[in-house]
Order: sequence, then structure tokens, then C-alpha cells
Amino acid sequence: LGDGPTGWNVRVVPNLYPALERQEVVIHGPDHVRSVGELSDGTLDLVAEAWQRRARDVGGRCIPIHNEGYEAGASLPHSHSQLAWLPAPPPAAVAERGLPEVVRLLERDGVTAGCPVASRVPYEVLIAPVRAEPEGLRSELLAPALRLLAELVRRLQQIRNETPVPLNAWLHDGPHWHLELFPRTTRLAGLELGAGVYVNPVAPEQAAAELGGA
Repeated sequence: LGDGPTGWNVRVVPNLYPALERQEVVIHGPDHVRSVGELSDGTLDLVAEAWQRRARDVGGRCIPIHNEGYEAGASLPHSHSQLAWLPAPPPAAVAERGLPEVVRLLERDGVTAGCPVASRVPYEVLIAPVRAEPEGLRSELLAPALRLLAELVRRLQQIRNETPVPLNAWLHDGPHWHLELFPRTTRLAGLELGAGVYVNPVAPEQAAAELGGA
């Protein structure tokens, strides 16, 4: 997609080492960038278009994911996302019962962001359309949501004085689709993984205040 100097700005290729039957890589530009926070709004709009076009063309249950930084599972330093097709709805999405209560952060272009009151990790953020929609991969608000995600990643980098900040992000459909920003600035240990009890040293109110003021 796009018409950059190399003939493209965003492109989709098969994952050479897929964990699932079908998995694709969305390359966020020909120039070497390490973080989604470095992408222009135009490139982010093309990423949203790539996600939506591939989901439409292939069909089935597609979940977009983004890993940034070695600690978050990224195998390549160049900014990219992945599209994975699942045989059944993602268990994590099925377990959700609507959006959780959040500490409001900001609202822009029809989408809103907030830190969950029960945040699992410092600076966890949910980004969702102001008016509930079921499918993000069919929504005109996906591009604004990705632009807001990138802005919050930049703010997080300022707070942490670190680029890139290790993080994961993904899209969940449901009664109210949303993007989740899950920074990996703390380690998940036995209590978190074995009991599902998350120890978060940063209160959501503090996280929202810092992200809002960065």
C-alpha cells in the first residue's frame, strides 16, 4: 500500500515461521523504525487499511497483534504487526464482559482512551470508539484508534526516557471493540501467571495523569 520511494509504504507478507495455520506480517514501512510511535499518521492509516483489507479478503477470525521490543516478544527490531487467524474466538476476548471501568485519559476523533481501574501492568491503556461498535476490522474508527495508540506510545517513551518501550498491543472485537496497550515495563512472575493476580506498582490514576501530562 502507498507509493513510497520503494514503491510501497506498508506491505503484507506471509509469516515465515507461523505459529498458526495462517499468519501474516504487516511491515510498517521500508525505512527502519523501531517503534509504532515513530510512524506518521499517513502510515498508521495505511496499517489500518492493511489490517482491514486482509481480514476482509481472507475472512475467518483474525486478530491483529503488535509486539515491540525483545522483552515483549518481538523477533525483529523493525516495526511491524501481525495478523493471526484463529479457529475459534480468542479465549481472552471471550472472557471479557464489555469494557472494564477506566480512568479517562483523553478523547479524540471519535475514540477514547483510559487506564483500566484494575490495570494489570503500569500504563495499561484501552482505546475504544466512543459509541460501541462490534467489529474493529470493519470500523472507520480503526485508523484514529491507531493514531491515538501511537501518540500514547510516544508519551510513554517520554515518561520512561526509553525508545522503544517494550510493549504488546492487540485488537479485540466484541460488543465494544477496542485496542489494548500492554507495556512490559515490569516482569510477570508466578503470582501473575499462576494465579492471575497482577501486582501493579503504578495506580491507574497516576498512570493516566502522567500519560495525560507527558
